[in-house]
Amino acid sequence: MARESFLVFGSPLIEQPEIDEVVECLRSGWIGSGPRVSRFEEKFREYTGAAHAVALNSCTAALHLAFQAVGVGAGDEVIAPTMTFVATANAVVHAGATPVLVDCDRRTMNVDPDAIEAAITPRTRALVIVHFAGRPCEMDRILAIAKRHDLRLVEDCAHAIETTVGGRHAGTFGDVGCFSFYVTKNVVTGEGGMAIAPSKEVSDRIRMLGLHGMTKDAWRRFSDKGYVHYDVVEIGFKYNMMDIQAAIGIHQLARVERLLERRREIWRRYDEAFGDLPVFLPAPEEPGTRHALHLYTLLLDTDRTAVSRDEFLERMTERKIGTGVHYRAVHLHPVYRERFGYRSGQFPNAEWISDRTVSLPLSAKLTDSDVDDVIEAVRGCLDA
Repeated sequence: MARESFLVFGSPLIEQPEIDEVVECLRSGWIGSGPRVSRFEEKFREYTGAAHAVALNSCTAALHLAFQAVGVGAGDEVIAPTMTFVATANAVVHAGATPVLVDCDRRTMNVDPDAIEAAITPRTRALVIVHFAGRPCEMDRILAIAKRHDLRLVEDCAHAIETTVGGRHAGTFGDVGCFSFYVTKNVVTGEGGMAIAPSKEVSDRIRMLGLHGMTKDAWRRFSDKGYVHYDVVEIGFKYNMMDIQAAIGIHQLARVERLLERRREIWRRYDEAFGDLPVFLPAPEEPGTRHALHLYTLLLDTDRTAVSRDEFLERMTERKIGTGVHYRAVHLHPVYRERFGYRSGQFPNAEWISDRTVSLPLSAKLTDSDVDDVIEAVRGCLDA
């Protein structure tokens, strides 16, 4: 039986502290980049153990500036997974380089280190990895490849705010780690991103490029310490985060561990409920790692189901349960076929996932009754 109201996929849990902070922000006069952005940067830097953090208006902006800050440009190749959202590869193109897509591991959905090594050419300048759904990549192998071939490493941590390997946070292994605070993410600012880096030189360049190429940001120019003149030293972009966004993020970050535990409870219930169905459950966490539990992705065993993945999505919608598809592989999109010559059949693992994957609601906002409804709907769609 369908719910009375539609359960939105990825709806965030917003509580009173965020609301109060946003109201106070509006009253303060600092709506654009200001003291709350700086506070959010510092809190995020402390949480991840990073040396430097720069808040931006999206993870895509962070990726774009990361490539520019580490010297990627025209004529360079950057190896990237095809099993990701297109923003990962788009950012390579924005930087003027060519994305060289590679396949993933079918079980983890993370990039295959062997595929990375096989794709390296004399033009390869960098590689970007994605900690898919919050599961860390094989960092020992990837770091060894980057070192052996003298490659810069950018980590796409859009799914991986809480992810750790050996107690060390994702995003702190490479030259730059890029995070997302989009409305469906584990920490939400509506739109927003963060770049973290071990190098002050790299982080300073990201900050400068993110605000028109200016040497001083607006807060420092117009603060009560007096006006400060600025120089424009590069042709930059308008990628800065606003204090209104940071006002939400500060309190979301303060609850990040509690929200993770709630998602873990939901994850366990799904695992228990779906184990006997014709599906492949998410692989368990690897020893010594922490999964951020951003996406609960079922893979339909279409050899044993009477419905295709897309039919399953339609049936879930009929039962008023929102779902997601993470992802249709990048190389399957028309622009990547037409511009870079990719074709079906090149990356069989990513294509196998693309045809079968469905993401279920996992927000900490879900009530136990909501979870019951998701479970009932999944079982009903597959039983039917």
